[in-house]
Order: sequence, then C-alpha cells, then structure tokens
Amino acid sequence: MKSLQLKQQTNLQEAELARQYDIADLFKDIFHPKRKPDSVFKKPSGITIIPNIASNPSIGSQIGIKAVAGRKFGNDPNTLLSVAATSASITTKGIIYFYINHNIYTPGNAWNFQGSLVVAKTVSPDFGLGIAEPNNGSADDQTLANAARKGRALHSLYFNLREKVYKEVQKNLFVGAGVSFDIRSKIEDKNSAGATPYSIYNERHGFDNDHYRSNGLLFNVQYTTRDNQNRAYKGIYADAGFRINQTWMASSKNSVQFITDFRKYFSLSSSHPEHVIALWNWGSYLISGNVPYLELAGTAKDGAFRSGRGYVTQYFKGTQYNYSEAEYRFPITRNKFLSGVAFFNLQTANDEAGTQIFKVWQPGAGGGLRVLFNKATRTNLCLDYAWGKYGARGFFLGLNEAF
Repeated sequence: MKSLQLKQQTNLQEAELARQYDIADLFKDIFHPKRKPDSVFKKPSGITIIPNIASNPSIGSQIGIKAVAGRKFGNDPNTLLSVAATSASITTKGIIYFYINHNIYTPGNAWNFQGSLVVAKTVSPDFGLGIAEPNNGSADDQTLANAARKGRALHSLYFNLREKVYKEVQKNLFVGAGVSFDIRSKIEDKNSAGATPYSIYNERHGFDNDHYRSNGLLFNVQYTTRDNQNRAYKGIYADAGFRINQTWMASSKNSVQFITDFRKYFSLSSSHPEHVIALWNWGSYLISGNVPYLELAGTAKDGAFRSGRGYVTQYFKGTQYNYSEAEYRFPITRNKFLSGVAFFNLQTANDEAGTQIFKVWQPGAGGGLRVLFNKATRTNLCLDYAWGKYGARGFFLGLNEAF
C-alpha cells in the first residue's frame, strides 16, 4: 500500500511539473525542438552551470560562473530537498569572491548538514553604527552614529568556514551544533582621513584596525515544515540558537549572541499554490562580550545575505538588531514561467548614544520579476528593484527567493 501511495504521489508531482515551463524547456525549444522531453522528477536534478551575472548596491555589477544542484536522498517522500551551490566571481567594485555552500538532508530527515566556505577580496560599505538616529553626544558619538548616512568603504581579505550538524529528535524538530570561523586581514579605509565609525568602534572595544578573528561555537534548535526550501508555498521555518565566540579558538574577543530566524508561508489558493504570503523575522542580540565591527548584525547579515533589499550590506547595524519582511508572491503566466513579487520590510537597531532597539524603524519596499529556472527544485531567477530612505535604492539580481 505504501509503495502504491508513493507511486501515485510521484505521478501527480510529475504531471504538475510537466505543466510548468522553465529555462531548460526554453533552451530545448530553441536548440532541440524535436527532442522528446525527459522526466522532470528525478532524484538528482542535475548540476546546472550558469553565468553568475548579478547587480546590487553592495557589490556593483558582477560576472562569474555558478553551479547549483538539488537532490532528494532516499525514497521517503517526506525527505526535504538537499541543495548545494558554488561560485567564483569578480565585480566592478573590486570584489573577488569564491564560495561553496550546502544544505543536505539525509533520508527521512534523520540528519541535516549545513555549511559554507568563503574566500574573498572584499569591499564592505560602511554607513556607521545604529539606525541613523541623530544624537547630542560627543563628536565621536555623532561620527559613529553617522545620522546623515555618509558612505565609506572598507577593503579587506576575508575567509569564512562554517559547518552545523542537526539531528532530528522529533518529526520536523532538530537540534544542532557547529563551528564558525570568520577571519579578516589587511582591513583598510583607503579614502577616509581622521576618525571614522570603524576606528572609533575599534578603539572603544579593543579591536585592531587592520585585522580580527571571530571564531566560535554554534548551538541551535530548528523546526521546519516548509514544503521546499528554495521556494516554499506553505509551512514554517524557525531556528534559534547561540553563537559563542572564544579566545581559545583564536577569536579576538569572547562574546555570546542569541540569533533567531522565523519564516511563515501561507498559500492563498489550492489550485494555484504559487499565490503566497511570506513572512520573515530575523534578529541578533549580543548578550555579553564584544563583536568585531564588520561582524555586527545588520542589513543583509542574515545567513543568505538577502535581508534589507533597498539598502547595501550593514547599512544599519548594531549589537541588537531586528528585521521583519512581508512579501506577496504571485504567478504571471499560466505555465508558471514568469511570476512576480511585492515586498515591504522594516529594520531596527540600537546604537552607542542611547537609542534602544525597537525605538526607531527604517522601511524598505520594492517589487520584482521571477523567471522559473528549474521547475524540479523550484529555483527562480530573481530580479528585484527596491527603495529605502536617505536616497538608498538599487537593483538586486540572484537565484532563489530572498527567504
């Protein structure tokens, strides 16, 4: 009986996917119009190699190469999709970036392995600490808060290695642990003289200006019922945990942070489940110790660097930070090749001049187009334009939904 149900479920999924149209179908129609279509529901979706062309205010314009893959392991239909990606790229802002990441679920979701490796030459935008709230403090306090949002740029070499292992202890509930190593060297502000937010923060908290290490242990609890991690139609994703940086792991300073990530998806139609309201809240709260300036929680410092569309990375940041977003997702064409989104977000953070988290909020909003890149894994090519305050705006291009 179970095998029959599995076969019926597989047939229904194949029939649904056969009605959809993605980039692979477009290429087939152009270059091989007479070729018989393959089954779209395979265990391995294959490795897709594509040009890595992107643009957003944080990186400028980017060119490179990217490979993405997705696969379900085992025969259990409830096993979540495993995904992996790698990329090498260079940008018009002088950024050279290489990464590998993975999110793997073993058969039956018994174990979940999440990890990444990054090696990069980066240019990090710097708009000060806090939420752009003016203050009447010292000259250093005002420079650090940077209420006018004067932009600066910090050049550095960056290395990151992160790995977490989760064990399912009850259905959909995982507990996990891991390590993270964030290392920066040759940090330099080439275009600023005198005191800057970066130098003031380092002097106050005892960090060197040209290098740091932020190395620590990770302890997390995760609950997930999402039907797909690339583009969920329904379900919940919740993850909460501690990051504990330790000097015995060669971290520059000890610190303890509490980090939360909550996402909820509501499908508005049974016949067209792509009509979705998606909600996201991400927060990071320093409990004790000190965190390096470029590792502070802030805009686009979530795990996938996708929060805060409308602003560059760390446009707002603090030792206490909270982010919320709502997005409406809807199909445009009947074959699901084109879809659209509209989104609105809010950010809040503390500063060192007395502004507390949840006191000041900064908004962002925008819309975008989705092109179905791989229907078997629900991978979308995402093209978004977003606006923020202080003249912040930009075009954001990437693979898969922001959350």
